[in-house]
Amino acid sequence: MLPLPLAISRFLRYLEVERNASPLTIKSYREDLFALHEYLTEASGGRCPTPTEITTLELRGYVAALTEAGYAKSSIARRLASLRSFFRFGQREGWVKQNPARPLRNPRKGRSLPHVLSSEEVARLLAAPPPNTPMGLRDRAILETLYSAGLRVSELVGLNDGDLHLEEGLIRVRGKGRRERLAPLGSYAIRALRRWLQVRPLGPPGATAPDRPVFVNRFGRRLTTRSVGRMLEKYLRQTGLDQRTSPHTLRHSFATHLLDRGADIRSVQELLGHKSISTTQIYTHLSAAALRAAYEKAHPRAKAPPTPPSRPK
Repeated sequence: MLPLPLAISRFLRYLEVERNASPLTIKSYREDLFALHEYLTEASGGRCPTPTEITTLELRGYVAALTEAGYAKSSIARRLASLRSFFRFGQREGWVKQNPARPLRNPRKGRSLPHVLSSEEVARLLAAPPPNTPMGLRDRAILETLYSAGLRVSELVGLNDGDLHLEEGLIRVRGKGRRERLAPLGSYAIRALRRWLQVRPLGPPGATAPDRPVFVNRFGRRLTTRSVGRMLEKYLRQTGLDQRTSPHTLRHSFATHLLDRGADIRSVQELLGHKSISTTQIYTHLSAAALRAAYEKAHPRAKAPPTPPSRPK
């Protein structure tokens, strides 16, 4: 019978070769599946069951352990999705007859609205990097590009020189699932990018156009997503903006501001690179919440009058 680690390795290879999954997707599946292996090994006293021996009851125990450990409902739902895909592959390959993860339901969760910045707050943040140093010019170009194109931070750090079409006001973006899209850039972002590219360090030999990374550190090496997060934290402290703000907040703000100003949801879906419009619809809820708050603040009869005191008997 096929050991679980070997089955996981075959599944990850299938994702890479046949599904053309991105490295980040494969990494997430690997972490999810080997977490199950660790749990089952410990629960069974050192011997992990093979895939064909794993039961729905054991998977329910795994989900209960995740819940007791304080995992978020969204994290548990993602792990269940990984298990369903893994065992579905096992059915196709013939080393399991049934999918033991299929009967498991995702934990019910309320969908929280994303944190966004107002237009004035975004302007304050974008003005924070100093305009007279190379790293300041880089940081301003990063923030302008994130907000102008609504990019994920992973998409931003993956940009190469060959992806920039500044004369046309466009950049080529590689998104989730290695899907590519063209994203428009505004004039502020184009100007910030051009100023940064004039002072960008060349970096170590070997990286030549069009594969040279757009955003690099002071040594010319490609920035990481964590580096962008730390950079943003510095400017949040300087400006006094909400510390919950992350690079993804600029993407949320991009979508919300477009919808607030009349953009249709299908266009916003394309600009964000969402595969399903249901993912984009959360921003319509956010705009409605903002409208309701403004209405209740401004309209004289939006709220019920205070209850008059009762007459003494």
